[in-house]
Amino acid sequence: MMSSPDMGPLRGVTVIELAHIMAGPVCGRMLADMGANVIKVERVPEGDAARGFVPPVIDGESAAFMMLNRNKRGIAVNLKTEDGHTIVQRLLEDADIVIENYRKGTMKRLGLGYEKLRAQNPGLIYCEISGFGRTGPYADLGGFDLVAQGYSGLMSITGEGADRPPVKCGPPVTDITAGLLAAMGVLAAYVERLKTGQGQRVDTSLFEAGITQTFWQSAIALATGISPEPMGSAHPLNAPYEAFETTDGWITIGASSEATWARLPPVLGLPELLEDPRFSRNKDRMHNRAVLNATLAPAFKKKQTREWLDLLKNAGVPAGPVLSIGEMLEHPQTLARDMVTETMHSGLGVIKTIGFPVKFSATPTSIERGAPRLGEHTTEILGELGYEEVKIKRFIQEGVVLAIA
Repeated sequence: MMSSPDMGPLRGVTVIELAHIMAGPVCGRMLADMGANVIKVERVPEGDAARGFVPPVIDGESAAFMMLNRNKRGIAVNLKTEDGHTIVQRLLEDADIVIENYRKGTMKRLGLGYEKLRAQNPGLIYCEISGFGRTGPYADLGGFDLVAQGYSGLMSITGEGADRPPVKCGPPVTDITAGLLAAMGVLAAYVERLKTGQGQRVDTSLFEAGITQTFWQSAIALATGISPEPMGSAHPLNAPYEAFETTDGWITIGASSEATWARLPPVLGLPELLEDPRFSRNKDRMHNRAVLNATLAPAFKKKQTREWLDLLKNAGVPAGPVLSIGEMLEHPQTLARDMVTETMHSGLGVIKTIGFPVKFSATPTSIERGAPRLGEHTTEILGELGYEEVKIKRFIQEGVVLAIA
């Protein structure tokens, strides 16, 4: 099958994305951005539920859907029909990777389970992303980021303090992380296949993605038997390492090592803190963090964020502003790293999207196309599978597939 974009280290690799909403499409997007030929299979007539994640919309297209599904081609198939099922089977016959994120047993009921597909394609890498994984007592539960953040402990360590309501991380961090873990997993499986010729099953979940985010807090709990509590912007192991209010906003301070700590008090006009035994070493500062913050906070409120950033930079103290998303998207470093870029959408023309976060020196990535409109590439893909024009027209007329010109 044709591969687009024709750049990136995964060019020539074919991926069938039988996934919806977020975790699976995140995995597919990562692979597509690295050059894989990702074919997104959507249901008829609604398509991926993320198409309904609005507002905002751009001329009727969901901005959220377009962010997750660029660089893919799309085919819309009615899997409840015999012909639709056959079409997907033919897609999978020569695929390298398939991604699915439905409830346990769904793909098997559709006749697309791993064991059956492996029999016809031994080299297939079959990636399953679910709420809690395919084994264990919770394997049958569905996957939702909010629920996974609660189960994984993330909500117990996010927020301003133990006496405040639990808070979820702003982004759907378990969905996104699960997609990234899945991409890592299928690439590792692909390397193994290059050695042995054999594919395998790759299984990860939102639950495990959330747990993966708790390295520091789990280390503390496993070592002490005590579950850490939320600390606002502070770090559970280092101080000072958090946000402080200035006269016009907030600034983040990373003066946690002994070297960077030694540079901070003089900048703040508090050189005496360096002689205070309560703050001599990191363990002392952590033990007396409340007193330390009460001392530092009034000093930071004496200048604007920009003034502090200049002073701290000159002193060699790690620090930064708290940017809004809009400010981040316009930041010169964001632009220098191509983390905001443009691509061509077949219905909307040029649109903006965020860039690919990994840079390759020999096989650079490229964002060649916007997200597919529902059924945009149906006719093209069916032609690549060997279907004749007459049969494709019949499929469209009978509702087996949905296609747009």
